[in-house]
Amino acid sequence: MKSGLKPKHQRLVLISIALIALVGAALLAAYALRNQASYFYVPADIESDPPQVGQAIRLGGMVEVGSINTATDGITTNFIVQDGIARVPVQFAGILPDLFVEGSGVVAEGRMEDGGTFVADNLLAKHDENYMPKELEGMETAQMREALEASVE
Repeated sequence: MKSGLKPKHQRLVLISIALIALVGAALLAAYALRNQASYFYVPADIESDPPQVGQAIRLGGMVEVGSINTATDGITTNFIVQDGIARVPVQFAGILPDLFVEGSGVVAEGRMEDGGTFVADNLLAKHDENYMPKELEGMETAQMREALEASVE
């Protein structure tokens, strides 16, 4: 059985089919992930162009000093995220990360509510380049090195 196409044309047909399959797979993946995309906003973005209510987003900024308020249930925490331009109230029900403190950076994943409150499902606390674990605070460099070497052994 002999094909009517020359080898050069066969390669061209195979390359075309592979390209069409690749584009089709990319379109299917994009379609499947359309509702899973989580956009990043800072408070100024939310103030100028608010996202749709219920849309999954990430809110990033600094935890405003004096704004952390724990509810009587001991699980729900309310605080304000600000970026120096705007402020967004946030509500989170869950265990707070160890690095979550006033004046620190935070990225909250969740959704906006009708009243303008951001309801967070997950919090990611950030630290600066001067971060020092509690266990190593107050130690000199040589003591830190000894403590780290002892923990590795």
